[in-house]
Amino acid sequence: MTQQIPSTEPELAGVRNFRDVGGLPTEDGRRVRYGVLFRSGHLAHATDTDAAFLTSLGLHTVFDFRNAADQKLEGPDVDLTGVRNVNLPLSDPADGAEFWKMVRDGDIEQLRGLLGDGKAANRMIVSYRTIVRERTAEHARVLHSLAEDSVPALMHCAAGKDRAGLSIAVTLLALGVEREAIVTDYLESNAKHRRYKVRRSGSDAAAYSPEVMELLSPLFDARAEYLEAAFETIDETWGGVDAYLERGLAVTPPIRERLRERLLD
Repeated sequence: MTQQIPSTEPELAGVRNFRDVGGLPTEDGRRVRYGVLFRSGHLAHATDTDAAFLTSLGLHTVFDFRNAADQKLEGPDVDLTGVRNVNLPLSDPADGAEFWKMVRDGDIEQLRGLLGDGKAANRMIVSYRTIVRERTAEHARVLHSLAEDSVPALMHCAAGKDRAGLSIAVTLLALGVEREAIVTDYLESNAKHRRYKVRRSGSDAAAYSPEVMELLSPLFDARAEYLEAAFETIDETWGGVDAYLERGLAVTPPIRERLRERLLD
């Protein structure tokens, strides 16, 4: 597996899963430039120190892929001086308010029925496939914006794993980054200090029992099979990355070249 060149990561108190995507190798021997493309979880709980650091990055645009329910639960992003905020809601990776209510409030029997026997992982796979097929307008807007003027950029959702992970992956595909490197970066969201904090109702031990956490884990894991399902959907639906970019996202070769000029060394 291709390894990412390590970069210095700050200790952000209120923002999880932050990292610079710089250093990833392209198929033609170039690398993503450091300091131009970042990813993270939501910025709603960023401390003043966090906000000062994020401002110091010279960000042009923050892409927030959360929906209204996410923002109601977590709050809006903190304001960063001089930064444009673009909200492009993508389908939630485990779609549906009732589903998430059950995840938060359901008892063990309900969770077994909802998530057991591979149902949770399958739900994630279906979600990734659906986002790739149905959210072409949103991904097109991101890539066109990056090609025009939106760099440096930060992409985030709630956990910075699924919706942001897919958007980062699509961007990296457009840049010609090696697929193994894209998967490696995606899997970094599994690091303990990056993982989204699961919220469950109740404070008793049963709410976070080993069985409950095992049932929930597919929803909060970054698994290669999820991202591979997205890649397979691109190939099955459009016949490959080039056709997906050009026909699905209206990203022509000249636009791809502008992207590469802005984001690659």
